Amino acid sequence: MAMAVAREHDPDEPVVEAIQSGDRYAFEELVRRHGRWVRSVVFGVLGNAEGVDDVTQQVWASFWQRIGELRDPSRWRAWLYRLARNAALDAGREITRRRGRVRRLAGDLPQRATSAVDGRSIERREQDRVVLDAIRALPAIYREPFVLRHVNGWSYRQIAGVMDMPVDSVETRLVRARRLLREALKDKLG
Repeated sequence: MAMAVAREHDPDEPVVEAIQSGDRYAFEELVRRHGRWVRSVVFGVLGNAEGVDDVTQQVWASFWQRIGELRDPSRWRAWLYRLARNAALDAGREITRRRGRVRRLAGDLPQRATSAVDGRSIERREQDRVVLDAIRALPAIYREPFVLRHVNGWSYRQIAGVMDMPVDSVETRLVRARRLLREALKDKLG
């Protein structure tokens, strides 16, 4: 006799159902609760902070406009993840195209940054930049779950659910991401 697997209770499912009924307050609540992880999904795909705010805003606008397409409110998280991921992929292609055009127009002019900050602050910012650059350099298949786990604190099971893959695959990708980061940072941070 097969046993039914109990579904984990999602406190946001009624909120999503309210949004489907046109409740803007419920929508604002969902954005407040989950805006950070949507941003991290976008960052995880883009690999840099350029355009994250704009893409995140587009994702939420698309969520509101297309909520009627969501047939099963219990799958809202995976659906939102796909909206965010696809919007970020589109934006990444646009950013790449735009950068090529700017480089041609600017002739690779040197960039200068000035700062009047004490040495420790500069050193700390440099370390943060090195780590962030290493995360950006990860292949997207490792960067996405890494950001969801280590920035958002998601469980392997949650990541597996939104990325539509087995938990073992999430674990493998995270192990590889950490190994790649250690190798990238070994010489740079000591």
